[in-house]
Amino acid sequence: MRIGLAGCFAAAALASSAACLAHHSFAMFDQTKKLPLTGTVHDFQWTNPHAYIDIDVPNAGGGIDLWKVELNSPNNLERQGWHMHTIRSGDKVTVVVNPLRDGAKGGLALTVTLPNGKVLQALPPRVGKGAPINVPQVR
Repeated sequence: MRIGLAGCFAAAALASSAACLAHHSFAMFDQTKKLPLTGTVHDFQWTNPHAYIDIDVPNAGGGIDLWKVELNSPNNLERQGWHMHTIRSGDKVTVVVNPLRDGAKGGLALTVTLPNGKVLQALPPRVGKGAPINVPQVR
């Protein structure tokens, strides 16, 4: 009985770790493209695991498209100068995103320009290829 129960817990832990790893993939976003979106904030969701901005963006046909934009977690955003009231419904903003690869109206926010002109980073700086890494010297 104990071995079966331990096996169930191990299987559950393994399954949830796979979900966590998949959650942090940026594969759905085209990181080779940066698309600026200027429009009116429809909704700002300060939620875990990620905050979201829904933005109404005018389209070429004279209508409005609703774009769903993913941000970092509220915890990380606070470290970058954000607050739960940084953006409010009705604010006019410009959001630069990596758009979704499938062409849907959504993306991963890179920067957000607020109505007062202040530009906030939406993702923490990432260590790029070739960045120096401090490796202790073994003697």
